[in-house]
Amino acid sequence: MWSGPPQQDEGLPVGLSAVSVPWKNLDPGKGNREPPGGLVEASASREETQGEGHAAAPLDVSRLRSSSMEIREKGSEFLKEELYKAQKELKLKDEECERLCKVRAQLEQELEELTASLFEEAHKMVREANMKQAASEKQLKEAWGKIDMLQAEVTALKTLVITSTPASPNRELHPQLLSPTKAGPRKGHSRHKSTSSSLCPVVCPTAGRIPTPDKEGKEVDTTLFAEFQAWRASPTLDKNCPFLERVYREDVGPCLDFTVQELSSLVRAAVEDNTLTIEPVASQTLPTVKVPTVDCNNTNTCALSGLSRTCHHRIRLGDSKSHYYISPSSRARITAVCNFFTYIRYIQQGLVRQDAEPMFWEIMRLRKGMSLAKLGFFPQEA
Repeated sequence: MWSGPPQQDEGLPVGLSAVSVPWKNLDPGKGNREPPGGLVEASASREETQGEGHAAAPLDVSRLRSSSMEIREKGSEFLKEELYKAQKELKLKDEECERLCKVRAQLEQELEELTASLFEEAHKMVREANMKQAASEKQLKEAWGKIDMLQAEVTALKTLVITSTPASPNRELHPQLLSPTKAGPRKGHSRHKSTSSSLCPVVCPTAGRIPTPDKEGKEVDTTLFAEFQAWRASPTLDKNCPFLERVYREDVGPCLDFTVQELSSLVRAAVEDNTLTIEPVASQTLPTVKVPTVDCNNTNTCALSGLSRTCHHRIRLGDSKSHYYISPSSRARITAVCNFFTYIRYIQQGLVRQDAEPMFWEIMRLRKGMSLAKLGFFPQEA
């Protein structure tokens, strides 16, 4: 009995030879093979199996083809997306480059405009500087001309002061020496001939005239001289310095202390500011202002003392058109104070070139004049 595996027939097709057919020994008397019907069934089954194999092969190929198509489609879509992204980025880069080009062009234009404006402004500044320089040079020339003119005026003034001596006083410098009909209004302090004329030899020692020695004895007060030396080192009109404070307290204040206090304060302020004018009384009387309790319109009443005196002069304060008639005694007191202030102003302006001691004695002489005037002593008018 054969129980091994069936052998492959050489003449059969591959599909049939691969199919093993078992042999069954059903009946020993009928032989070892199956009946023909069983053989036919086996061959049919082998044919069906072979047909299924032939049908599976095209199915696998179609599946491979479909999968490759899907892969191609997906790859194509991926590449398209990447291409779209690259194109989009390239477009953005182009736009950015275009924008930067526009910005560069705008900056270049602004730079050119700024450069042009800077050059224009620079040229304008140069022109203005040249114009200012020309104007400054012109002003400098005018200033030098004014300085020369002022120096000439100062020289003429010094000459005018020098020419006034006790023997032959300068009547233009001292209008009070003129007759009342010829003397006109003149601003500033008007001095009496006996006091103002004696100033010039001390103020202007270059004239070659030396003051006549005084016969009375003199002795320098060390305290007063020290105060004067301190003031002379830095001349000032500040009444708070020790030197001027003493003169104000001992001489100026009492000398200008008149009965009419209101007018006295105005006169003192005008003397300090150098705005007081003393005029001789002319034939025509100008409008006057009345001071309380005093009739100023009367030439026989002094506006400062209120006493009945014949008034040959009148005073005017500043630029006011009002006049006040004053007596000879009041005029002497005012002129004594004016002479003192005039001399210390000369010292402050540097017009007095002397040693300290002659200056000191001249100031003492002026203080003496104020003391005599406030006591009622005054020279008789010619």
